[in-house]
Amino acid sequence: MSTSHVSQQKPGQFANTNAWSTRQLVTMALMCAIGALFSFVQIPLLPMAPFLTYDPSLVPALVCGFAFGPGAGIAVGSIAAVIHGLMLGEWVGSLMNIIITICFVGPASLIYKRKHTMKGALISLVVATVCATLGAIVANLTVGVLFWYGSFDVILPMMLPAVIPFNLIKSALNAALTLLVYKAVSNLITPKKDQVKGR
Repeated sequence: MSTSHVSQQKPGQFANTNAWSTRQLVTMALMCAIGALFSFVQIPLLPMAPFLTYDPSLVPALVCGFAFGPGAGIAVGSIAAVIHGLMLGEWVGSLMNIIITICFVGPASLIYKRKHTMKGALISLVVATVCATLGAIVANLTVGVLFWYGSFDVILPMMLPAVIPFNLIKSALNAALTLLVYKAVSNLITPKKDQVKGR
């Protein structure tokens, strides 16, 4: 009779086979709620395009990405986007936000995971800002054209004067806020084995 991992546990105990601990899952759920709440903040950034508004909903997602890895960060950002879409009945915007979440949180979290220093964090945020802007261009030219604009003629004239600068500013703001927030809360939410002294 073979002995499994579970059978070696004491009676009434079970092995935690999840990639994330209970504490991490609770933290991620809290960050999802904060991200969903932040998504309703609407701040115009460009006078020529007041319909493009900034919200800091990706900050909690990237904080989780830095603390727990890219999978956690993308999950938090995507769930927050879905919650926002369900509450407003706006699934197209949610889909575009998920694309940008993947492009922003994914690269930043991966780079920071490999280079766990302040320099690594800064490099990751610069790369994430560029990737998120490129992701926004792709999202507008695909999902946006298919379900919102109906034609490239509508969105193409807005790319250089509005869409690209807006997403650069938006991503830069998210990066700066993440740097401030993560520095303050990292030792509270990051697993002890992954904490780096002085970082």
